[in-house]
Amino acid sequence: MLCGSVVVLWFCGGGCGVPTNLQSMREEILKVDPTFQEVLEKRDELAQRIDLLKRELDLKRSQTEQQIAKLRRDLGELRKQVEQKTEKTKTLLKPDQARVDLAISMATEERQAKRSQRASLGRSISRLQKSLKQTNPPWPEAERRNMDADLQELLKETQRLDREIGVLNEHIRLLKIKRLLLRL
Repeated sequence: MLCGSVVVLWFCGGGCGVPTNLQSMREEILKVDPTFQEVLEKRDELAQRIDLLKRELDLKRSQTEQQIAKLRRDLGELRKQVEQKTEKTKTLLKPDQARVDLAISMATEERQAKRSQRASLGRSISRLQKSLKQTNPPWPEAERRNMDADLQELLKETQRLDREIGVLNEHIRLLKIKRLLLRL
């Protein structure tokens, strides 16, 4: 074996040109060191084994890439199916959402009507209070009592409307929470 190593060192270290054909290099080495044949045969066997392993890897890589491509296609189909089912499922809540939206709309309109009514009462109260403060012409006592009674009724009515508006505000707030909770 030492002889083969010396030959290889001599061959590589010598000043002569290196043959470009591996077969001719092989023949040249075997002429000088016929015992190197065993090493070359072992090398050829290992090279074939390595080549086989590389081909196996290429085959497995190809199969794996095909599986990945198939899984991606399957995932894309599954995604489409889930999106369709999701949209279909969301439509099941549409009637409930519509009912809540209608309730919000009706309560908002009712609140607006009560606010308008409250504003009108506020203007009436303001005019009546202004009239009561005027001393010219002096109001007869009976008429003044009637005006005071009217003012008290208007004030009670505004308090009632304020309570109703407060109840409507709370009702609308709760309806909006319901609408928020119904969103998917």
